[in-house]
Amino acid sequence: MDGLREVPTFLGQVRQEMRKVTWPDRTQLRQATIAIIVFVLLIGAVIALMDLALQAILVRGIPSLFGVQ
Repeated sequence: MDGLREVPTFLGQVRQEMRKVTWPDRTQLRQATIAIIVFVLLIGAVIALMDLALQAILVRGIPSLFGVQ
């Protein structure tokens, strides 16, 4: 039951800390969002290229070494 007495204190501390936060403005938010989208697309392209390369090696290349078509 002691935990219930600490809840208001905790919430008050959370409010104090949230007042200290500097939130990004709309321009910063837009720039960060665009940067994240571009980064995710680049990583997706790299993964897709790796998938194609590994598929060519493992699915097509290795069986042809053993004469399996």
